[in-house]
Amino acid sequence: MKLQIILEPSDEGGYTVVVPSLPGCISEGDTKEEALKNIQEAIELYLEPVEDDQSFSPNIEKLEIAV
Repeated sequence: MKLQIILEPSDEGGYTVVVPSLPGCISEGDTKEEALKNIQEAIELYLEPVEDDQSFSPNIEKLEIAV
């Protein structure tokens, strides 16, 4: 899977990275390399399925759709 990211210098130093297609998936690092490593980890955690998701509602229905 390929995702577009936005890497920008932070005012305080270092870099901030945002993944526009994954709301709230943001990371940072002191160097570009560190920021890219950190965002890769953040993406993996963001996309990791959470087994407890079903506990939010007993009436939940899981479906798959093609996009």
